Amino acid sequence: MTGADWAEIVAAVTTTHGGDRAAGRRDLLRCWESLGDNGYAAQRCVLAHYIADLEPDLDDEVRWDERALAAYTDVQAHDLEAIGIPDAAGLAPSLHLNLGDGYRRQGRMREAQDQLAAGLAASGSLADDGYGAMVRSGLQRLADRLDAAAPSTQ
Repeated sequence: MTGADWAEIVAAVTTTHGGDRAAGRRDLLRCWESLGDNGYAAQRCVLAHYIADLEPDLDDEVRWDERALAAYTDVQAHDLEAIGIPDAAGLAPSLHLNLGDGYRRQGRMREAQDQLAAGLAASGSLADDGYGAMVRSGLQRLADRLDAAAPSTQ
């Protein structure tokens, strides 16, 4: 593996979670650049997932979410163990949730519905813990927002 290692990626995420979003974004982008588009899929997935959350522009955010989901297709079950995720399947619902919400905010309701359906289908892989509850709650909020945006059939 070339480019950024997990320790650098975790440090950048920690910087972001510590409140310095600008420095965290800069560090995450530096990790991405060191990997390139053909780097290790698990690292590309995680980086794109976090970079998307730091993008001020919605279209850029959605592009990063799309990159995260595209990279995820090449992530194997145990590829995220190094960062405390025992089964990579547990990341899929969050990836679909983020992309679905981005599509919703862009007005791409059909695509948002598709991502919601995929997220719900994958939600069985979520653990019964705080993270699982947070993602399930996010999926429910996305469903509610999509329902509220749907044209009335009355």
